[in-house]
Amino acid sequence: MNSTPTTISTDWHGRADALAIDGRAFIDGRRVTGSGRLSRATISPIDGRVLAELATCAPADVDRAVSAARRAFPSWSRKGAAGRKDALLALAALMERHSDELALLETLDSGKPILQTTTVDVPGAIATLRWYAEAADKQSGELPAVPPGATALVTREPLGVVAGIVPWNFPLEIAVWKLAPALAAGNTMVLKPAEQTSLSVLRLAELATESGLPDGVLNIVTGTGRQVGAALANHMDVDALAFTGSTAVSRTLLEASGRSNLKRLSLEAGGKSSNIIFVDTADLEAAAAKAAFGAFYNQGQVCSANSRILVQRAVHDEFSALLAGAAAAYSPAHPLAGLEGNGALISSAHTDGVEGWIARGRAEGKVLFGGARRDISGSDAYLEPTLLGGLPADHDVHREEIFGPVAVLHPFDTEEEAVALANATDYGLAASVWTSDLSRAHRVAGDLLAGTVSVNTVDALGNTTPFGGFKQSGFGRDLSLHAFDNYTALKTTWIQFG
Repeated sequence: MNSTPTTISTDWHGRADALAIDGRAFIDGRRVTGSGRLSRATISPIDGRVLAELATCAPADVDRAVSAARRAFPSWSRKGAAGRKDALLALAALMERHSDELALLETLDSGKPILQTTTVDVPGAIATLRWYAEAADKQSGELPAVPPGATALVTREPLGVVAGIVPWNFPLEIAVWKLAPALAAGNTMVLKPAEQTSLSVLRLAELATESGLPDGVLNIVTGTGRQVGAALANHMDVDALAFTGSTAVSRTLLEASGRSNLKRLSLEAGGKSSNIIFVDTADLEAAAAKAAFGAFYNQGQVCSANSRILVQRAVHDEFSALLAGAAAAYSPAHPLAGLEGNGALISSAHTDGVEGWIARGRAEGKVLFGGARRDISGSDAYLEPTLLGGLPADHDVHREEIFGPVAVLHPFDTEEEAVALANATDYGLAASVWTSDLSRAHRVAGDLLAGTVSVNTVDALGNTTPFGGFKQSGFGRDLSLHAFDNYTALKTTWIQFG
């Protein structure tokens, strides 16, 4: 990440102090107070300030939002692909005009550095929305071969009302990963953001209405997973549900689909990704820099974080030293300072949990660097990037998703051992491989059980390539044209002439 003069010169502290934030839900084109008895103070992990009183929605609010989406569906789906494209492009343009506001909300709510939200998160969300808007009128059906005297048409049809449940680590971007293809395909949506990070998505819904999106097409219901998430998962009038989060919650969503109406599910359920460094890596220093990014970027709160670093024994010590130097770029700093580095983790409570993993690593292995907790502006939700070592391959640190700036280093001797270590996890979201041998790159990539294998880089993704996993990382794909599969069904129309 590179700082920009615009970001550094902006008085983000002053803008944050002056920001008026509305925490009410958004249903049928307007802000509404949830019918739950209590609101919830949403607190910034940066410094503990109360940002807003967030509406605590109840199942009755979910019903209202689903009803609004159902009413809006016929006209939105019949608007035509070109009409939906224009509407979504108008929203993207308005997001761009409000990009600094969205970035500031995202930083305050999540603890991300403002440098990251202004240059990566918000521009990425806008680019994704534009990509799917442009794709809306470029989908085509099929004319399959049928016997003489008949014609068959195969078309993609929107499913209806789609629910989205999105996490707190990339609140705006992952919300757009779901809503952009869903709306472009002709569905309407009810979205539940994470309780910790609802503010940027709520503002997005307001901008959607301002840009001309019809009432009811996009609705935001805030609140807990136990109430709001469960109500969406069990709702008989929700046709599909898109989720990013934990494997444990994914299981409950599968059960809810079976109990209710067999709604279509797409689930991205986390990962424990490996980064394999072979002795023939052409540039070990570059590999170490990318490994630091893959493990520590976004405070390590990335579902595809390459937090298991497997290094061939002959270069293990050299690589470890290079990685220690590269990790310094991810030292924590105040997120509003406009500097490079990491921000706060999502909360002090979450930081407590991550620190517990570091303590286990120290007691049962060793801390190779980092491991200290820091207090910045009265908040203790900051952690140094940390590398653990000396732990057996079957240790929980190698298997469990820590979701913080913590990686584990482990040596290997042979290619076969590296693949076995990388695949020794319940997850299969992503992996990285570093080698200058093209045959090895193809061979190892083919053997790894992962939805994305990045060769000579880490965590590669883009709007044109699908993102999702194997095994307990879930099913369905975000990004690329394949995301339309989550939100459409194939219809055959057979016309018999004689």
